[in-house]
Amino acid sequence: MRKVRWFAYPLAAALLTAAIPASAQVPDTSGLGSGVPEIRAQISPRRSTMLASELPGKIDDLTVREGERFKEGQKLVGFDCAPHRARLNKATAQQQAARKAYEVNSRLDKLGSVSTLELEAAAAQLSAAEAETAMMRIMVERCVVTAPFAGRVAEMKVRRYEYVSEGKELLEILDDRDLEVEMIVPSRWLVWLTPGNRFKVLIEETGKTFDAEVTRLSARIDPVSQSIKVFGKVVSRPDELLAGMSGRAVFAVPN
Repeated sequence: MRKVRWFAYPLAAALLTAAIPASAQVPDTSGLGSGVPEIRAQISPRRSTMLASELPGKIDDLTVREGERFKEGQKLVGFDCAPHRARLNKATAQQQAARKAYEVNSRLDKLGSVSTLELEAAAAQLSAAEAETAMMRIMVERCVVTAPFAGRVAEMKVRRYEYVSEGKELLEILDDRDLEVEMIVPSRWLVWLTPGNRFKVLIEETGKTFDAEVTRLSARIDPVSQSIKVFGKVVSRPDELLAGMSGRAVFAVPN
């Protein structure tokens, strides 16, 4: 029967000083000597994004606060849309006028009472008015920022009644129901490490150890550190896990 040993490798030097709770139940590595490195692991959301303003304007509605949950499609931020609605109404009226002018010229063309140039000019004016209306309608739609997926608010960047410019960061959101484990391991482990391999991950914030499974490997090896990023998932993820938690991962490494 092939022997295995438990050992680990650092994810980041800054994390190596983190303390492991004394009560945590992890595989015994005392027999491996003091030179055994440690694999650091971090809990990260698979989906996260920073929502930004697509138009300049004053925020008149914030429906969520930092840490709160929201549903997919839920309104998160609302802008004062009165100026944009007014421009849309103006564009709609101009479109109606251009359409009537085109319809009149079309009837006159059948009677031979209008030139081809006049008819084409009326058609071009109608197309321009329709494009302007469509653009103004998009601006009105952008007055409301909705959630692209269900999750929680990680950080608020603005406040209600604040005037923001186009591209201003509004809030950072993440999907805390779909978390994964990120690690960096020696590239030589690729001899045996594949998706589906089981390992244990000790989360320092909870002091608990969870069973996990490798889901995918990075597409590139770092030639300097001779390491590769590995992603995994907790087999039965409890609700107590939060994005940003960290700890150490322990693998059964074949000799």
